[in-house]
Amino acid sequence: MEPPAVTRNRRPFLAPVWLTLLAVLFAFVVAFAIYRSATTTVVVLVSPVDKDAAGTIDDPPLSPDGELRAQRLAEMLGETTGVGRVDAIYVGATRRAQQEIAPLADRLNKKPEVLPQGDIGAIASRLTRGHDSETVLYVGNSSTVAQLVQELSGVEVRPATQKEHDSLYVVSLPRYGQSRVLRISY
Repeated sequence: MEPPAVTRNRRPFLAPVWLTLLAVLFAFVVAFAIYRSATTTVVVLVSPVDKDAAGTIDDPPLSPDGELRAQRLAEMLGETTGVGRVDAIYVGATRRAQQEIAPLADRLNKKPEVLPQGDIGAIASRLTRGHDSETVLYVGNSSTVAQLVQELSGVEVRPATQKEHDSLYVVSLPRYGQSRVLRISY
C-alpha cells in the first residue's frame, strides 16, 4: 500500500523553511563574530615642554612648568581600573620625556618602554601591535608626536609651539572604519 499523497509532499515543502532558518542562524553567528572582533585601540600622544632656547645642554631636564604638567598628567591618566586606565606606557629617549612620564608610571606601578627616536613607522607599529582594545600612552618630542598623529590617523598636525605644549592628542584606531583624532588641552 502506498502512503497518502499529503505526507509525501510535506518534506520538500518544509525544506525551504529549514534552510532559511539555518541561513539566518549562520548570518547571526557571522555578525556576532564581526561584532566581537570590532575593537578600538586608543593611543594618547603627549610631548613634554620644549627646552629653553637659551639653554646649552643638549638634553636638558624638565622645567618646573613641566614638572607640574607631569603631575597633572598623572592625575588625569592615573586610574588603575575603569575609565581613564592606561594599559601600556611608551616614552621617547629624551630625558624630558622620561621625567614627564615618571609620576604616572610610579602611580600605575608600570615601567615605561623606551623607544628610540627615528623611524616613525616602526614607533607607530610598536604602539599598536598587541594592544587591541587597549589604551596606550606615548610621550615624545613635539615633532615625533606630530608625525605619529599623521602616521596613525592620516591627519596632519604641526608640531606644537612653546605656548601649545599643554595639549595631548587622543587617536582612536578602530579595526573597522576611520580613525579619529582629538586634541585636548590640560
